Amino acid sequence: MPSKSRKQRIHDLDATLRVGKNGIESVADELGNQLEDSQFVKVKFLRAARGGTTTEELADDLADHVSADVVQVRGHTAVFER
Repeated sequence: MPSKSRKQRIHDLDATLRVGKNGIESVADELGNQLEDSQFVKVKFLRAARGGTTTEELADDLADHVSADVVQVRGHTAVFER
């Protein structure tokens, strides 16, 4: 059986982190830890975290905090890769 495509692996991920009213700083360390163990980590941005910003802006800020790349943003969820 061929290995799943990168796109399929990203699609099959469950969000393992949620960013809420405490903002991205509160999850940055945990995201860094998860990225050490897996290639991709999916993060959901709750309404309380978004405030006046977009999911894309928050994802970019979070990626900067942990030296990762934003692979995909769909709706209020972003996938990170290091």
